[in-house]
This record gives sequence, structure tokens and C-alpha cells, in this order.
Amino acid sequence: MKTRLALVLSALTLVAACTAGAADHNESDVMFAQMMIPHHQQAVELADLALSSTSSARPEIIQLAQKIQGGQEPEIEQMTALLTKWNQPLDGHAAMGHGSEMEGMLSEQELIDLASLTGSAFDSAWIAAMTFHHQGAIAMAVTAGEDGVSTEIKELAAAIITAQQGEIETMQMLSIAP
Repeated sequence: MKTRLALVLSALTLVAACTAGAADHNESDVMFAQMMIPHHQQAVELADLALSSTSSARPEIIQLAQKIQGGQEPEIEQMTALLTKWNQPLDGHAAMGHGSEMEGMLSEQELIDLASLTGSAFDSAWIAAMTFHHQGAIAMAVTAGEDGVSTEIKELAAAIITAQQGEIETMQMLSIAP
């Protein structure tokens, strides 16, 4: 009797181990990483615009842009590493026909228009653009948290939501302050 029970328990342990290994990520996790990489790259591009001497951005905008850059570049590296580990293409978004259609993404013309502004006009437009951009990232992260299975993606999505909601609050305060 003990031998039969031991065999059943051993088989169940083996099935659980195989299932756990197979389910470390799913299509939603892959899509999130593939889509969030270019999304974050555009946020870094927006930050670069604020950091450019031609923008004449206020010091508070420059400080926030540096924070955004410093937060999103390591996340791009993390998502790139996950996709590599999962043997998934980094540019899956291009094959799926997305890009500026992603939530919160600015068009090339919107980026050009933003880059042409200076001073307080730049600050106001940058805050509006980055707020819109962050809202899109938060929506994507909420979906990843709900539909994904990867612990790493779920933790990253939660961190993105927390960080970007905080940055939106900062931008709201900056849009009120002179």
C-alpha cells in the first residue's frame, strides 16, 4: 500500500514540476515585454527632449526626465533579457503591426512638434505628452498583471504602475506650479 501511494505521490510531484516549468510565461507575458520595450524607448526619447538644452525646460522637468530615464532603461534591459531567455523575438510588436497604435504612444509628428517648442510651452506640452504616455503604459501593465503568468512580468508590471502613477502625480503638480 505504501509503495503504491509513494508512486502516486512521486508521479504527482513530477507532473507538478513539469507543469510549473512549462508555465513560467505565456503569450501575454511575451506580448507585454515586446510591446513595452518600444513604449519605454519612446519614454526615454521624450526624456531626451526635456534634457536637450534646446528645450529650455524648467529644472523640475529636467529632474523628472532624468528619473524617468533612469527607471525605464533598466526595465528595457530586464524585458530584453526575459525575451531572450524565453527564445522570443525582441521586435514582435513590428510583426504584429503595432507601434504608434499602442496606448500612450505619440506619433512621429507629435514628437517633432514637441521638439520644436521651448520654455513654458515645451514644459506644458511635455507634461501632457508624458502623462498620456504613462497612462498607456499603466493600462498595458494592468493587462499584463491580469493575463500574464510570469512572476517577473507581474512584478515588473506592478512596479511600472506604481512608478508611473507617482510620476503622473508629480506632473500634475508641475502643471499647476509656475
